[in-house]
Amino acid sequence: MAFRPQPPLDESALRTAALDHLARRSDSEAGLARALARRVQRAIRAGRSRLADPDGAIAAVVADLAAKGLLSDRRYAEGRAAHLVRRGRSRMAILADLSARGVARDDVDAALADLGEREPDIERAAAVAYARRRRLGPWRDAAARKAKRLADLAALARAGFPGALCRWIVDAPTPDHCLNPDPDSLP
Repeated sequence: MAFRPQPPLDESALRTAALDHLARRSDSEAGLARALARRVQRAIRAGRSRLADPDGAIAAVVADLAAKGLLSDRRYAEGRAAHLVRRGRSRMAILADLSARGVARDDVDAALADLGEREPDIERAAAVAYARRRRLGPWRDAAARKAKRLADLAALARAGFPGALCRWIVDAPTPDHCLNPDPDSLP
C-alpha cells in the first residue's frame, strides 16, 4: 500500500471534517469544537495546517453549523437523555453527563422536561432498567436476595435514585411487579 499524503487543513477542510463528524454521530457544540481542535492539533504537528487563527476558525465553523440548524445542543441533549434513561441513568447522572459534555443547564432542563412529558415517570423507568441490567432486587437469585438487600439499595442510591424508589424496587416481590406496577404501590 502506498503512502498517501494528507491534504493541508484549511477552512474548507475544517468545515468538511465537521460535517463528516456530524454525519457519523450527534454531538454538542462543545464536543464538535473539541473534536475539531484535536484535528487541528494533529495537522499542526504534521505541518499541514494552513489556518492563521485555528481557534477562530473552529468557533466560526461551529457557529455557522449551529446557525444553519445542523448542530443543536438542545436536540443533542434530548437524544442523549433518552438514551441514558434507557440505559438506567438517574436524572442526576444525566445532568452530570450532559454538563460534562458542555451542554448548557437550560438545554438539559428542557430536554428532561420534554422527556418527562412524553414518558411521565422516567426516573422509575430508569431505575427499573438499571436494576434489571445489574440484576438487583427481584432480578437477583432468590437465595441471595435477602443477604444482598443493603448492597442492592446502596447500588441504586449510588446511581442517583431516590431512597423511596430504591426500596420499592429492591423489595418488589417479582420483576413483573416493577415492570407493570400497580399504581397504588408506586413510591
